[in-house]
Amino acid sequence: MALDAVAIRAVVNELQVIVGGRVDKVHQPENDEIAIAIRTYDESYKLLISASPSHPRIHFTDHAKKNPKTAPLFCMLLRKHLASGRIKTVEQVGFERIVKIVIESYDEFGDYTEKALYTEIMGRHSNIILVNADGRVIDSVKRVDMSVSTVRQILPGGLYELPPKQDKTTLLHFVTENTLEFVGTQKVEKSIMSQLSGISPLTAREIVYEVFGTTDVLSDAVNTNRLAMLKLKLADLRDRVINNNFSPCMIEDTQTGKLVEFSSIPIKQYETLGTVKEYSSMSELLDEFYYKKDVNERMRQKTADLTKLLNNHRERIAKKMGILEATLSDAEKMETYRQYGDLITANIYQIQEGEKSVEVANYFDENMGTVKINLDPSLSPSQNAQKYYKKYNKSKTAVVEAQKQLKNSQRELEYIESTLVMVETADRIEDISAIRKELAEEGYIKKSTNAQKKLKTENSKPMHFVSSDGFDIYVGRNNTQNDYLTLKLANSSDLWFHTKDIHGSHTVIKLGLDKDVPKTTILEAAALAAYYSKARQSSQVPVDYTQIKNVKKPNGAKPGMVIYEHYNTVYIKPNQGLLHLAQTVSKA
Repeated sequence: MALDAVAIRAVVNELQVIVGGRVDKVHQPENDEIAIAIRTYDESYKLLISASPSHPRIHFTDHAKKNPKTAPLFCMLLRKHLASGRIKTVEQVGFERIVKIVIESYDEFGDYTEKALYTEIMGRHSNIILVNADGRVIDSVKRVDMSVSTVRQILPGGLYELPPKQDKTTLLHFVTENTLEFVGTQKVEKSIMSQLSGISPLTAREIVYEVFGTTDVLSDAVNTNRLAMLKLKLADLRDRVINNNFSPCMIEDTQTGKLVEFSSIPIKQYETLGTVKEYSSMSELLDEFYYKKDVNERMRQKTADLTKLLNNHRERIAKKMGILEATLSDAEKMETYRQYGDLITANIYQIQEGEKSVEVANYFDENMGTVKINLDPSLSPSQNAQKYYKKYNKSKTAVVEAQKQLKNSQRELEYIESTLVMVETADRIEDISAIRKELAEEGYIKKSTNAQKKLKTENSKPMHFVSSDGFDIYVGRNNTQNDYLTLKLANSSDLWFHTKDIHGSHTVIKLGLDKDVPKTTILEAAALAAYYSKARQSSQVPVDYTQIKNVKKPNGAKPGMVIYEHYNTVYIKPNQGLLHLAQTVSKA
């Protein structure tokens, strides 16, 4: 991601509001993450600092995480040294991805002391380090000894030294007179990054895009004029950074809505492929971006076993259905077996014992041709006839049973695929708990006796939206909720929505006293039904809708499985209505 030195400068500029503030509380919700509550004269802030190898960062946050019952040792250490301390300065070290916060306080002897809290944002080498006034490390969230790094150790009592500098010109010191070399077939963005420090690949690509109108440009395409333009663009970026002129923005995939990137400067390179969302502050942007990333990552971890379980069941059912279909295909010959038995019986006096085959007139054929019938020479003609009759009866029984099992397998496969969609579209732990409970009740997994899981399941309720016309729209989070919405919550005249021949959530518009539903509300409900379905990433999705009275649940059907008639169909983009309702959504 684009948390480069430019973005760090933007964050540090915003953090100046806590200078003079007091450290109120310190928590450590994760092994590599701390949260510091800070009070100023007129405001309170919560500073999040993470040394996560995948998502290192520092910014203000509005989200709260559950803290461990027993505070980790590093958290206790920070409380001892920083509690009630006054923040003296917040600065970016050089133009690196390092933030230094100096806190002044009194120690247990009443002596005035200064401590520095360093946040190093360097991928898997990220760290949070507390240093005393003498430059000695008090401790760090990650201790680095000789076994981890022979170049730089971070251990209590050791002298704190900054990471080795790169042999590059920093963006802040770049001038148009600087030499920039572009040779060979290396991409221009990589050439820029190899000579300038402090900018991310995204920022480098944006510079290239502004000059060339595309990002896929090789160094040998840089002529004298293009080189001059690149230098001017880099100088403009330098001035923007020096003047703290930032424009935080997040880029989402236009089709899927997935998070792509974020930046502290305007981004245009994605053109129509990406939707740019602007933010008032870098902290607000980072807080939302990483919160969504964190939720998605945790959801993937929580659903991995369920997804594997359901996929295994789907493969098993598909294999079983293949065997059943082969059985039905073979059973198509059963009428031939009966005919052979009848023909042998009709010609029994013409067939000699010990014959391996017999050719007789086929009176079942309209053209009255002949047919050759294989015989078992060890059996009499009558026994051969009975053998074919037995084959016929066996095939007949197999067809009935295979058709029954195939029908049940098709229903089970639909249920499994529908549940898979619910798992994929779930965005809360409670939803996954509810799906687990449903699968346990259906016998796919063992029932849990964990009281906490039961509590979470009970708290899982259908999603509740309010349309732009003021109508309540409900969307099921799982198959059990789909049944509840359709069979219990909704009245016979309420409108019911579901993607056409595509697995997804049941969606209901509650009409109340107003039975005249505006077209806008219908489109918004259809968009929600499309979004919470397997077709979420499609551009146009067919959604059927009808009154609840036209929706029926067959006897013995699994949760969420219904049939319906007398419906209308609308084609819609999955996120069209959802985005419009984003500000009015109220999740029950």
